[in-house]
Amino acid sequence: MNNTLKNRLLVGGFIIALFVCYKLAIASTLDVKSAYTTLTKEQKIFENTPKQIALLKKKEQYYDSILKVYKIGGTSLQNNLLNTITTFSKQHDLKVVDFLEPHTHNEKSLVINTYSFTVEGHFNNILQLIYTIEQRTKYGEVINVSYEKKRNYRKGTSYLQARIMLQNFG
Repeated sequence: MNNTLKNRLLVGGFIIALFVCYKLAIASTLDVKSAYTTLTKEQKIFENTPKQIALLKKKEQYYDSILKVYKIGGTSLQNNLLNTITTFSKQHDLKVVDFLEPHTHNEKSLVINTYSFTVEGHFNNILQLIYTIEQRTKYGEVINVSYEKKRNYRKGTSYLQARIMLQNFG
């Protein structure tokens, strides 16, 4: 064997030895290192869990208090709105003539609900109802109110009806 052949075998053996060392020692070390980094990241996430739970409980209490202040219960918005209107009507001598199904319109991933109802009574009481619905309960915004004076020919009296349209985004 001459020197060039020996040198070639030596370099080839060295490359094979490097490959075997990489496969047996270095590759498994790199795998363990990546597993270690992912586990430490997960450990940091789980260390913050009690703080996050406490923060979420505080947020839940805050949102529940907001729902209680604006009188929004666990039922649908339509039921809550109707309940508010009927209780207000009983207290202020108004009559709920009709309450129509909400009109729903979808526009660019935004759902717009429009509720329409008619009440009958004195102007000031109707105005108080509109204020209560829009400002105190936050069900949505009143987009239209149309007043109509009607006559009851049998009794010979006049009365005021108001059709109110309320819109909210969901």
